[in-house]
Amino acid sequence: MKIITVIGARPQFVKAATVSRAVKQHNINNDAFIEEQIIHTGQHYDANMSDIFFEEMDIPKPKHTLGIGGGTHGAMTGRQLEKIEEILLEEKPDYVLVYGDTNSTLAGALAAVKLHIPIVHVEAGLRSFNMAMPEEVNRILTDQISSTLFCPTQTAVINLQNEGFNNRDCKIYNVGDVMYDAAMYYAPKSEKPKQLTINDKGFALVTIHRAENTDDPERLSSIIQALNEISKSMPLVCPLHPRTQKLINELDLRFNANILAPVGYFEMIWLLQNCSSVLTDSGGLQKEAYFFNKTCITMRDQTEWVELVEAGVNTLVGANINEIIKGFESIKNTNIDSSQSLYGQADAAFKIIEKLNI
Repeated sequence: MKIITVIGARPQFVKAATVSRAVKQHNINNDAFIEEQIIHTGQHYDANMSDIFFEEMDIPKPKHTLGIGGGTHGAMTGRQLEKIEEILLEEKPDYVLVYGDTNSTLAGALAAVKLHIPIVHVEAGLRSFNMAMPEEVNRILTDQISSTLFCPTQTAVINLQNEGFNNRDCKIYNVGDVMYDAAMYYAPKSEKPKQLTINDKGFALVTIHRAENTDDPERLSSIIQALNEISKSMPLVCPLHPRTQKLINELDLRFNANILAPVGYFEMIWLLQNCSSVLTDSGGLQKEAYFFNKTCITMRDQTEWVELVEAGVNTLVGANINEIIKGFESIKNTNIDSSQSLYGQADAAFKIIEKLNI
């Protein structure tokens, strides 16, 4: 069996590491060999956002690196689609495997479906129900053309059922979340960021990167003002992408946080292990906070991970100053019980390979 995996953005490197490890283990234990080739589109292309992940996490080096990042969503997706199609015509895989909801995900899926190659979508069925998000469009379209849908939660399965997927020629499995696999596997390898100069404990971890916040001056200003108020009672540590820093500077905002350059995955795990709570607009970090028993304030109007909100461990506050401050005051210094197993048993990647090999 030959699988071509298409990745391009930071969260996908983490997810791919778990499945690549499961492929390797399968090949050790079984006569039926699985060949995996990786296409790296280059959607994230600086060293801290890409290369370091392959080195740290022992991900197989990509056979094909496209170097396609930047530009508009349409231009990036179109260029990636064209190059991926060329590779698929040459390699003739049995499956194309894609992760999540990026432009690389959609480009890989579109290239495959046009060539009648079955698509495997890992992290299928997620919905924010906000079509203004590019990620929502990408995940919906990818689900529509996939033949095997691996869901991370029962909520995701129900979303697909509500959209009529039970009546389609596709397979749907709730295998758990590969991000949980990664968090548990790599936690012992966590490293304190060398840039960090404050005490190891008693800080809140902050990330801000989503376009709905950073590209809206009113929302970004509101979030920074709220965070500055919170910083009066608790130090904030914020790994900040240069693009977000540039937008903050353009608005002439003062951000009272210990700002770090983008960190590697092992450093992010350390920050999660040692922080008191999390404030974020990231999708993945909402779950990772839960994995490490930390409460989370999500500075968005919707979340794909509704089970966290329902479980009372994640609070949606949007970009409203008062709601952010109020939400943080209600959860700071509070650990949570993550024994509910909302995301499986940290064996999702092995279940994926098992199901594909049936």
